[in-house]
Amino acid sequence: MDHFPLNWGRPRNDAIDLYGTYPIAPRNAPKDTFAAGIQHTQQPIVTGTSVLAIKFKDGIMMAADNLASYGSLARFRDIQRLHPVGEHTVIGAGGDMGDFQYIQSILDELMVDEFSAHDGHTLGPAEVHNYLSELMYARRSKMDPLWNSILVGGVKDGQRFLAFVDLLGTTYSAATLATGYGAHIAQPLLRRAVEGRENTLTEAEARKIIEESMQVLFYRDARSLDKYQIATITSAGVHITESLKLETSWSFAEGIRGYGAQTQ
Repeated sequence: MDHFPLNWGRPRNDAIDLYGTYPIAPRNAPKDTFAAGIQHTQQPIVTGTSVLAIKFKDGIMMAADNLASYGSLARFRDIQRLHPVGEHTVIGAGGDMGDFQYIQSILDELMVDEFSAHDGHTLGPAEVHNYLSELMYARRSKMDPLWNSILVGGVKDGQRFLAFVDLLGTTYSAATLATGYGAHIAQPLLRRAVEGRENTLTEAEARKIIEESMQVLFYRDARSLDKYQIATITSAGVHITESLKLETSWSFAEGIRGYGAQTQ
């Protein structure tokens, strides 16, 4: 049997420590004797890259790959960066995966509290986005930001919603959105394919656009992976696929000077 009480799972008490395990602060000491040891995250550590999202006539479609990188190391290859929030909303995050897991836990608690109220109301994508924008701005104001860029998409009461929020609390909305490297490489492709057609685009057409954009990102983004997921949010609810595999071809590389057989 373990006779050390602090290993039994009871809450630690710094004021009354019968076993002398932790130093008791002197009477005139600062309120928090461990304040000097508290540090805020200075930069993201384990990160995810692009998230893509577009509107189509019946809802919202989002996609993100399953990779979380530790610097340049492709460390975790089965990470789900699309997270359902209630019955109407999906969020997708790039940036620090630890902070994203923290955001997931906060939103899950929020949905439990909302369900427990039994007042007949449910939170939709607009409310979730507003909550996240306040959360991100509050953490930024404390100089302890959550190092994420998040897309929030959903459908409630027949209304489509798609918006962006980042670690500064910056928000905006558009028919096509992307985070990470996708904001530079995939966003122009999405705009050309979707803008002006978002009210007529079918689900099949939207999926083809998303798949082609994810393929381009895998070719160009060194922090991406060929395993990815697609989330579709319509009035019928939220559906997130299992991990899908991109169909790619690298035969063209043989014709690139300095890379394949071409040396001059």
